[in-house]
Amino acid sequence: METTLRPPALKLLGRHNAFNVRKVLWLLDELALPFAQEDWGRGFRSTDDPEFLALNPLGTVPVLVDGEAVIRESHVILRYLAARAGAEALYPTPLAARAKVEAWMDWVAYEMSMPMRGAYLGGELGLTPWNRASFVQMGRAEYAKRMGQLDVALRDVPYLAGAAFTLADIPAGFVVHRWFSMRSIERTPMPALEAYYERLSERPAYRAHIRNGLP
Repeated sequence: METTLRPPALKLLGRHNAFNVRKVLWLLDELALPFAQEDWGRGFRSTDDPEFLALNPLGTVPVLVDGEAVIRESHVILRYLAARAGAEALYPTPLAARAKVEAWMDWVAYEMSMPMRGAYLGGELGLTPWNRASFVQMGRAEYAKRMGQLDVALRDVPYLAGAAFTLADIPAGFVVHRWFSMRSIERTPMPALEAYYERLSERPAYRAHIRNGLP
Protein backbone atom coordinates (compact mmCIF):
# COMPACT_ATOMS: atom_id res chain seq x y z
CA MET A 1 0.00 0.00 0.00
CA GLU A 2 1.42 3.35 -1.03
CA THR A 3 1.91 5.84 1.80
CA THR A 4 1.55 9.56 1.17
CA LEU A 5 3.90 11.66 3.25
CA ARG A 6 2.19 14.65 4.80
CA PRO A 7 4.13 17.94 4.89
CA PRO A 8 5.20 19.27 8.29
CA ALA A 9 2.44 21.10 10.11
CA LEU A 10 4.78 23.92 11.07
CA LYS A 11 6.25 26.46 8.68
CA LEU A 12 8.83 29.03 9.76
CA LEU A 13 9.23 32.13 7.59
CA GLY A 14 12.42 34.16 7.96
CA ARG A 15 16.00 34.04 6.77
CA HIS A 16 17.98 31.38 8.57
CA ASN A 17 20.75 33.82 9.57
CA ALA A 18 18.49 36.42 11.22
CA PHE A 19 19.04 36.56 14.95
CA ASN A 20 15.36 36.33 15.89
CA VAL A 21 14.87 33.42 13.50
CA ARG A 22 17.89 31.59 14.90
CA LYS A 23 16.35 31.59 18.37
CA VAL A 24 13.27 29.84 17.02
CA LEU A 25 15.37 27.37 15.03
CA TRP A 26 17.23 26.55 18.23
CA LEU A 27 14.01 25.71 20.06
CA LEU A 28 12.56 23.73 17.17
CA ASP A 29 15.73 21.64 17.24
CA GLU A 30 15.56 21.21 21.02
CA LEU A 31 11.97 20.00 20.71
CA ALA A 32 12.74 17.81 17.67
CA LEU A 33 9.70 19.24 15.89
CA PRO A 34 9.34 18.70 12.13
CA PHE A 35 8.95 21.94 10.20
CA ALA A 36 9.50 23.61 6.87
CA GLN A 37 11.53 26.81 6.69
CA GLU A 38 11.50 29.54 4.04
CA ASP A 39 14.09 32.32 3.79
CA TRP A 40 12.48 35.75 3.84
CA GLY A 41 14.14 39.07 4.57
CA ARG A 42 17.43 40.76 3.76
CA GLY A 43 19.16 38.93 0.90
CA PHE A 44 16.17 36.69 0.23
CA ARG A 45 12.51 37.23 -0.66
CA SER A 46 11.34 40.64 0.45
CA THR A 47 9.03 40.86 3.44
CA ASP A 48 7.28 43.68 1.58
CA ASP A 49 5.86 41.03 -0.75
CA PRO A 50 2.04 40.97 -0.49
CA GLU A 51 2.22 37.23 0.20
CA PHE A 52 4.26 37.88 3.34
CA LEU A 53 2.36 40.97 4.42
CA ALA A 54 -0.86 38.99 4.29
CA LEU A 55 0.58 36.92 7.13
CA ASN A 56 2.37 39.69 9.01
CA PRO A 57 1.45 43.27 8.08
CA LEU A 58 4.46 44.51 10.08
CA GLY A 59 6.81 42.85 7.58
CA THR A 60 9.10 41.40 10.25
CA VAL A 61 10.57 37.93 10.72
CA PRO A 62 10.11 35.36 12.05
CA VAL A 63 6.57 34.25 11.37
CA LEU A 64 5.35 30.81 12.38
CA VAL A 65 2.46 29.21 10.50
CA ASP A 66 0.76 26.32 12.29
CA GLY A 67 -2.24 25.31 10.23
CA GLU A 68 -4.67 28.22 10.50
CA ALA A 69 -2.64 29.91 13.24
CA VAL A 70 -0.14 32.61 12.28
CA ILE A 71 2.19 33.80 15.06
CA ARG A 72 4.73 36.63 14.93
CA GLU A 73 7.38 37.97 17.37
CA SER A 74 10.16 35.57 18.25
CA HIS A 75 9.55 35.35 22.00
CA VAL A 76 5.83 34.79 21.47
CA ILE A 77 6.73 32.01 19.05
CA LEU A 78 9.06 30.45 21.61
CA ARG A 79 6.30 30.41 24.22
CA TYR A 80 3.79 29.06 21.70
CA LEU A 81 6.02 26.21 20.58
CA ALA A 82 6.94 25.16 24.10
CA ALA A 83 3.30 25.19 25.21
CA ARG A 84 2.23 23.38 22.03
CA ALA A 85 4.78 20.64 22.68
CA GLY A 86 3.86 20.37 26.36
CA ALA A 87 7.49 21.09 27.22
CA GLU A 88 6.93 21.60 30.95
CA ALA A 89 10.65 21.54 31.72
CA LEU A 90 11.27 24.45 29.34
CA TYR A 91 8.11 26.44 30.07
CA PRO A 92 6.64 25.45 33.44
CA THR A 93 2.93 25.69 34.16
CA PRO A 94 3.08 26.96 37.78
CA LEU A 95 2.71 30.72 37.55
CA ALA A 96 5.64 31.68 39.76
CA ALA A 97 8.04 29.41 37.86
CA ARG A 98 6.68 30.58 34.51
CA ALA A 99 7.03 34.23 35.54
CA LYS A 100 10.70 33.66 36.37
CA VAL A 101 11.29 32.29 32.89
CA GLU A 102 9.32 35.05 31.16
CA ALA A 103 11.02 37.79 33.17
CA TRP A 104 14.38 36.89 31.62
CA MET A 105 12.85 36.65 28.16
CA ASP A 106 11.35 40.12 28.52
CA TRP A 107 14.60 41.43 29.99
CA VAL A 108 16.37 40.55 26.77
CA ALA A 109 13.59 42.07 24.65
CA TYR A 110 13.58 45.37 26.55
CA GLU A 111 17.02 45.84 28.06
CA MET A 112 19.17 44.45 25.22
CA SER A 113 17.51 46.21 22.29
CA MET A 114 19.53 49.45 22.46
CA PRO A 115 22.86 47.81 23.40
CA MET A 116 22.55 45.40 20.46
CA ARG A 117 21.90 48.25 18.05
CA GLY A 118 24.73 50.42 19.34
CA ALA A 119 27.41 47.83 20.02
CA TYR A 120 26.69 45.38 17.22
CA LEU A 121 24.86 47.13 14.38
CA GLY A 122 26.72 50.41 14.87
CA GLY A 123 30.04 49.44 16.42
CA GLU A 124 30.64 46.02 14.88
CA LEU A 125 28.97 46.37 11.48
CA GLY A 126 29.16 50.17 11.08
CA LEU A 127 25.57 50.43 9.88
CA THR A 128 23.70 53.73 9.76
CA PRO A 129 21.98 55.25 11.64
CA TRP A 130 23.40 53.29 14.58
CA ASN A 131 27.07 54.05 13.90
CA ARG A 132 27.11 57.49 15.49
CA ALA A 133 30.08 57.53 17.86
CA SER A 134 28.02 58.53 20.90
CA PHE A 135 25.43 55.83 20.25
CA VAL A 136 28.09 53.16 19.72
CA GLN A 137 29.85 54.18 22.95
CA MET A 138 26.60 54.08 24.89
CA GLY A 139 25.63 50.74 23.35
CA ARG A 140 28.94 49.14 24.28
CA ALA A 141 28.75 50.44 27.84
CA GLU A 142 25.18 49.20 28.25
CA TYR A 143 26.01 45.81 26.73
CA ALA A 144 28.88 45.37 29.18
CA LYS A 145 26.64 46.41 32.07
CA ARG A 146 23.93 43.91 31.11
CA MET A 147 26.45 41.09 30.69
CA GLY A 148 27.76 41.94 34.13
CA GLN A 149 24.25 41.58 35.49
CA LEU A 150 23.99 38.14 33.90
CA ASP A 151 27.34 37.19 35.37
CA VAL A 152 26.08 38.05 38.86
CA ALA A 153 22.79 36.19 38.30
CA LEU A 154 24.66 33.05 37.20
CA ARG A 155 27.13 32.83 40.07
CA ASP A 156 25.00 30.44 42.12
CA VAL A 157 22.92 28.69 39.44
CA PRO A 158 23.83 26.99 36.16
CA TYR A 159 20.90 28.50 34.24
CA LEU A 160 18.94 31.71 34.50
CA ALA A 161 15.76 30.21 35.94
CA GLY A 162 17.66 27.90 38.28
CA ALA A 163 19.00 24.36 38.04
CA ALA A 164 17.64 23.47 34.59
CA PHE A 165 17.72 24.85 31.05
CA THR A 166 14.48 26.68 30.15
CA LEU A 167 13.11 29.16 27.63
CA ALA A 168 14.79 31.85 29.73
CA ASP A 169 18.13 30.74 28.34
CA ILE A 170 17.26 30.95 24.64
CA PRO A 171 17.04 34.75 24.16
CA ALA A 172 19.81 35.26 26.73
CA GLY A 173 21.94 32.58 25.13
CA PHE A 174 21.91 34.47 21.87
CA VAL A 175 22.96 37.85 23.29
CA VAL A 176 25.70 36.11 25.30
CA HIS A 177 26.97 34.50 22.11
CA ARG A 178 27.01 37.83 20.33
CA TRP A 179 28.87 39.40 23.26
CA PHE A 180 31.67 36.86 22.96
CA SER A 181 31.65 37.03 19.15
CA MET A 182 32.17 40.78 18.74
CA ARG A 183 35.72 41.84 17.89
CA SER A 184 35.24 45.58 18.34
CA ILE A 185 34.78 45.55 22.13
CA GLU A 186 36.98 45.01 25.15
CA ARG A 187 35.73 42.40 27.61
CA THR A 188 36.56 42.17 31.28
CA PRO A 189 36.62 38.68 32.84
CA MET A 190 33.18 37.38 33.79
CA PRO A 191 33.77 33.80 34.97
CA ALA A 192 30.14 32.84 35.57
CA LEU A 193 29.06 34.21 32.19
CA GLU A 194 31.94 32.46 30.43
CA ALA A 195 31.02 29.15 32.12
CA TYR A 196 27.39 29.66 31.09
CA TYR A 197 28.45 30.19 27.47
CA GLU A 198 30.42 26.97 27.48
CA ARG A 199 27.58 25.14 29.21
CA LEU A 200 25.13 26.22 26.51
CA SER A 201 27.67 25.25 23.88
CA GLU A 202 27.42 21.63 25.02
CA ARG A 203 23.91 21.58 23.55
CA PRO A 204 23.94 20.39 19.90
CA ALA A 205 21.08 22.73 18.96
CA TYR A 206 22.99 25.73 20.30
CA ARG A 207 26.02 24.76 18.24
CA ALA A 208 23.86 24.26 15.17
CA HIS A 209 21.96 27.55 15.25
CA ILE A 210 23.73 30.02 17.55
CA ARG A 211 27.42 29.25 18.07
CA ASN A 212 27.75 28.16 14.48
CA GLY A 213 30.29 30.60 13.04
CA LEU A 214 27.82 33.47 12.73
CA PRO A 215 27.95 36.36 15.24
